[in-house]
Amino acid sequence: MAAGWGRALLPPAALLVLAPLVLAPDPYGEDCKTKTYPPSGPTFKGNVPTYIINLDLPPSKRWDELMRDKKTELKTVVQNIKDIANTFFPSGKIVDIVDHKISHLTETLPYPFNEELQGIANSSGVPLGEIVIFNIFYEIFTVCTSIVAEDKTGKLYHARNLDFGLFLGWDVKNNSWTLTRELKPTVVNLDFQRNNKTVFRSTNFAGYIGMVSGVKPDLFTLTMNERFSLDGGYVGIFEWFLGRRDGMWMGFLTRAVLENATSYQDAKDKLAKTRLLAPAYFILGGKNSGEGCVITRSRTAALDIWDLDIKKGTWYVLETNYDRWKPPLILDNRRTPAMKCLNQTTQENISLPTIYDVLSTKPVLNKLTVCTTLMEVYNGHTETYLRECPDPCSPW
Repeated sequence: MAAGWGRALLPPAALLVLAPLVLAPDPYGEDCKTKTYPPSGPTFKGNVPTYIINLDLPPSKRWDELMRDKKTELKTVVQNIKDIANTFFPSGKIVDIVDHKISHLTETLPYPFNEELQGIANSSGVPLGEIVIFNIFYEIFTVCTSIVAEDKTGKLYHARNLDFGLFLGWDVKNNSWTLTRELKPTVVNLDFQRNNKTVFRSTNFAGYIGMVSGVKPDLFTLTMNERFSLDGGYVGIFEWFLGRRDGMWMGFLTRAVLENATSYQDAKDKLAKTRLLAPAYFILGGKNSGEGCVITRSRTAALDIWDLDIKKGTWYVLETNYDRWKPPLILDNRRTPAMKCLNQTTQENISLPTIYDVLSTKPVLNKLTVCTTLMEVYNGHTETYLRECPDPCSPW
């Protein structure tokens, strides 16, 4: 662990930012951004490379090219996670369990995911148990903002900020989350192909085989946000370890939906009804007017489906990490500023560039923001940009 880096669930440096958050209504807020697209300036960190994942290859070989290019960056992230674990459990027993016990559970995962994880371990040189834990992290630590909006012509847009790394190591020197920073070089755009034709596209972290953002060309777009709940991902994952495996990993479900669903309605049904390991929000966009929704899921059922309804004035749906019928946590209110900026933009002016403006406005953009992804269902259009949030900036 590098000198000067605090790694704790609530590091002292992070505690220092809580006081102004409580005492002021919006200490890190700002006026809605405009004309930030095309991306440039201090909030733009860089572009993202694209790789083809050939679904015609054996599962164990599909990720070889990506791992050859990104294994060093993946090892850095995995080591960061191990350092954090060793901070809480200095004996090293947790890491030992991961390396020698969890790898055996990979065979309980459904095909082809089990073989893909083994292939990633083989080609990257990272122990299989650590690859599994790396994938589990995305089931329980993803904090995001997702938007589906429809313009006056009926055209649909889908975008999200991917925020990741909450409480996973605070770098006092650089005033940033260590894992968030180290994840940025692992971000890739993926083009999943069969018979040399695109099946779907996604934005991913190298080494993660689930999907948090994706588009199936000319059919639907999909993002996944974590849903905070007492009956949360920790419970489902613990049950999986103990042998109950009737729930599906969120990232595996979104991957299966992107690969196999044949329509917006088919995707909606699968996302609403499949039993999950963890509660989640699925944000889904289609290709026709009115096809957009936020599905609020418990582990066993859909609690709410919030649809676009143009006739009633609902021309966008937006999800952060809180149920829409409840107020967001006072320390983490990205919903209100995002809705304010969307309303100021108006339906007449909505587009991917103006949604990028919304997602570039603090605190929607914050220290956890790894990247921004913009999607259109037509032809499967996807753009992803790495982000930076210059001080003063909300830690989440």
